[in-house]
Amino acid sequence: MTITAPAITPNFGSVDSDRKLAVICSKGNLDMAYPGLILANAALGEGIETLIFFTFWGFDMITKSRMNNLQFSPAGNTSLHLPGGDRRLPQAIAPGMTAMATKMLKKKIADLDVPEIPEFLDQIVAAGGHLWGCRMSADMNKLTMKELRDDVEGIISASDFIEMTDGAQLLFI
Repeated sequence: MTITAPAITPNFGSVDSDRKLAVICSKGNLDMAYPGLILANAALGEGIETLIFFTFWGFDMITKSRMNNLQFSPAGNTSLHLPGGDRRLPQAIAPGMTAMATKMLKKKIADLDVPEIPEFLDQIVAAGGHLWGCRMSADMNKLTMKELRDDVEGIISASDFIEMTDGAQLLFI
């Protein structure tokens, strides 16, 4: 006899809710850039107001000179396995594999029809998403608005972002 647990169906409340999602993107490497954007895009598809705050190395995602060259390094990623199985990439050879790993990851992402980061951000903004830069990170990296994507709404303090996202579901990636 098999005992099956009842299905769990989440209750998100009314469709007409005033839900907000605030995503803090703190990483600029390719494999950490996508999770926040995928979640932001999904929220926008559900009609949820979405604000994205780029801080520390996440600024690379919105900096014109860097946003087209995000990379993926297998170094230090002990959970990285080789395609098609459970074999792990030896950490001793990982540091020299960044270019190949980046190319492989970009191909896998493209095969799933997921756009590259700049195009993905274009889609998010077109769907109503809001992009904000972190004042401290901008100052630390000596970045100004003219060096950022044109659709970044401003460079603001962490306190300003917390204030504007009052009541929002907060994700730190």
